[in-house]
Amino acid sequence: MKDTTFYLIVYIWIGVAIFIFPVVMRFIAPYGRHTSKKWGPMIDNRAGWIIMELPALLVFAGFYLFGSGSHPMVTWIFFGVWVMHYINRTLIFPFRIRTKGKKMPLAIVLMAIGFNFVNGFINGYYLGSMASEAQYPASYLIDPRFIGGISIFFFGMFINWQSDHILIHLRKPGEAGYIIPRKGFFKWVSCPNHFGEIVEWFGFALMTWCFPALAFAVWTLVNLMPRALHHHKWYKETFNDYPSERKALLPFIL
Repeated sequence: MKDTTFYLIVYIWIGVAIFIFPVVMRFIAPYGRHTSKKWGPMIDNRAGWIIMELPALLVFAGFYLFGSGSHPMVTWIFFGVWVMHYINRTLIFPFRIRTKGKKMPLAIVLMAIGFNFVNGFINGYYLGSMASEAQYPASYLIDPRFIGGISIFFFGMFINWQSDHILIHLRKPGEAGYIIPRKGFFKWVSCPNHFGEIVEWFGFALMTWCFPALAFAVWTLVNLMPRALHHHKWYKETFNDYPSERKALLPFIL
């Protein structure tokens, strides 16, 4: 693939994210607490999670590992942190959540497959076929972009994983219904799991300093910011004693 064609795809992908942002701000994705049968056939929630996240792992890994580039040592670190995130998201997280009997619309799974395929492709192809030793020499490991980016990435991962753990263990065995989470970063925002994931991928974009990673970070924000705002609204409408000082996504701001 020519570089100009590849970058055109990436720029269009960023443009699509910006274009649809106002739409998804009004659109409540019908899964989780917002599940709706109006979206057609339903699929088991755990199976849906695995199926829709798997392309981000396999497509990225395939295009990186079988790419025609020189695979500089630094890019293996990028590969490692991406795969670490998606092994958890695809093969560990779905088996930790308590989703017995829960379902999600097949339409959501199919849309997520497309989303993860494109992001896995543009990042895997770039790092596997276009990244060079000149761009990422060994000295890049002490570059402020790498140090700052990987630090931000792991900070976001910590918030994301801690928040998931809190949500998974929020109810005791046998309990049903929703409970207000109060530990960890839930003290400040309603959706620290989403906040952490956004932080992760902007850290990845800084770490790699490339447009495909930036495109993925923008898409993560476009997907998760509306989700967090909808969750926050739901919490406030559902619980009369919901903490009034708690924000939706960004501590003290939004």
